[in-house]
Amino acid sequence: MKPFVYQSPQNIEEAVSFLKLDGYSVLAGGSDILGEIKDDVVEVQGLVDLGKLEGLSDVDEAESEIRIGSMVNVSDVANNGILVRRCPVLPLAARSVATEQIRNIGTIGGNLCQRPRCWYYRNKRFNCLKKGGDVCFAVNGLNKYHSIIGGHRCHIVHPSDIAVALMSLNASVNLFDKDGLRSLPIEDFFISPEVDVTRENILGKGDILTRIDIPKEALDCSGIYLKAKERESMDFALVSVAISIKILDGVIERCGVSVGGVSPVPLRIKELEERLHGLRVKEFCSSNLTMDLFRSAKPMSDNEYKLPLLESYLKKALDGVLSISSN
Repeated sequence: MKPFVYQSPQNIEEAVSFLKLDGYSVLAGGSDILGEIKDDVVEVQGLVDLGKLEGLSDVDEAESEIRIGSMVNVSDVANNGILVRRCPVLPLAARSVATEQIRNIGTIGGNLCQRPRCWYYRNKRFNCLKKGGDVCFAVNGLNKYHSIIGGHRCHIVHPSDIAVALMSLNASVNLFDKDGLRSLPIEDFFISPEVDVTRENILGKGDILTRIDIPKEALDCSGIYLKAKERESMDFALVSVAISIKILDGVIERCGVSVGGVSPVPLRIKELEERLHGLRVKEFCSSNLTMDLFRSAKPMSDNEYKLPLLESYLKKALDGVLSISSN
């Protein structure tokens, strides 16, 4: 590992001033960025620790929303009483992240901003598109864990479990950038390879993710998070499904559905949400609801299994969340 400078700013303005320097990056929990540095995937001149910034490690329950600071530990997200009670899909997703030791270190902001786990990207011997090369090696290579939807030039999958859950909750993210604080839907935070193959989110030089907000309409819903993985512990999703749903007088009043492990960005399944909204529970049939949802899927040589797996987990999640809502 090459040497770098460590900075621990006392306020957000000081943090921004460091992050504007060439070669400086954010240090949250550190489990991802330090791995990249050790493997010679990235080279940094300095790391800026956000741990001392006021408000970034808090969970607050406001009248119109729940606010989660970007430096809240994943383990705290998994066990926070407010989140477990009011938006259970998020703690369920947080509990599926890696191991307990990593959850105690990792942060919710870091989980959203982690880099892809594609072995071609993570291996310094391969100069892939994401690292400035001119080819995605997964297309004609080992692509068992790569995307089946929306890959186009680069066939990574986004590794975040928490992002999938937050998308089902219609969450928003708050950024501190050159214009000050601003808020935007979490769907607009992620960037596909079509837009910019070198990065996965909109954070620019000097920008900081400060907070995630869950709106009032997504609170007090039933929720479920299912994750297919090869190993029982510490593994990334082959396929994941998050559903948040509210039923009133036998009618689905509000629903959010998102999937992960199949695309370069977490995907919100708006077509299914439209099918569910206003549906009477008596008319519910998961097989009919999920029919022809993934017409655009284009599996590669080794990952055709992901499409039936995704459809199966989506049906299972729909049946499961309906059962939870009915109890």
